[in-house]
Amino acid sequence: MSTVAVVAHSGKTIGGGLLELRRELERQGISDPLWHEVPKSRKAPARVRQALDEGADLVFVWGGDGMVQRCIDALDGAKAALAVVPAGTANLFATNLGIPQDIQQAVRIGLRGPRRRLDVGRMNGERFAVMAGAGFDAQMIREADAGLKDRIGRVAYVWTGVNELGRKPFEAKIKVEGSTWFEGKASSVILGNVGQLFGGVEAFEDAQPDDGLLELGVVTADSTLDWARTIARTAVGSSHASPFVQVTKARSVEVKFDRKVLYELDGGDRKKVKKLDVEVEPSAIDVCVPAGEEVA
Repeated sequence: MSTVAVVAHSGKTIGGGLLELRRELERQGISDPLWHEVPKSRKAPARVRQALDEGADLVFVWGGDGMVQRCIDALDGAKAALAVVPAGTANLFATNLGIPQDIQQAVRIGLRGPRRRLDVGRMNGERFAVMAGAGFDAQMIREADAGLKDRIGRVAYVWTGVNELGRKPFEAKIKVEGSTWFEGKASSVILGNVGQLFGGVEAFEDAQPDDGLLELGVVTADSTLDWARTIARTAVGSSHASPFVQVTKARSVEVKFDRKVLYELDGGDRKKVKKLDVEVEPSAIDVCVPAGEEVA
């Protein structure tokens, strides 16, 4: 029998909330899990490490992508498996793995579903599981997180995205496996471990989180019209065909900017930097997934 821990963002909720999660775990045979609640995702790593010290070998994470990212980062080097109860706004990690926003089903998957060994990325020393990026997407996320996301949900990303379209591009030099791959003006640099954004939009059409590679994309659009054309191509699943998008696959990436640029990891903004060092960690974590589900 596994020693089960729950690390929960107390500000996130679905269904009957954390009370329902407790009851469902008990109904499915886990009557006394190790239980840790945090008010913010950045406080989660300490609770994950505490749960591991207490003997947890299965960690349920309650929250959104930012919460999952913080917990995956804290599980570095641990043998415990990860189970997700998606209670956030976008829930991209769970969506790509076919984990529904349903407490009963998510608990069943965590306790009885198969486990897949998945890759993670590491950017500037910190792990991510979905996507990381700098420029347009990071600024959009920061603006959405300034209270707007909690009030209007996913629409916040659209609203702030429109407001960010006029920002000046930056100069970037990008090396892939040590060789220069891109040099010039860019509006956004994105690294992906999975392909699907919310609404079923594929940012990286053939991404697989267990192939030992990260997807790398650079967007050079800088006018509203350029962005409109790029977004339209992406919405119909052909972002690679846009003249303002360049993509490749990589095991390691180095990005240098001409000025400090904001970056983000799995929907959580970080500080501005002039350099990004990125690498893939193949087969880095065991994740509980639905039986027979293809990983997107």
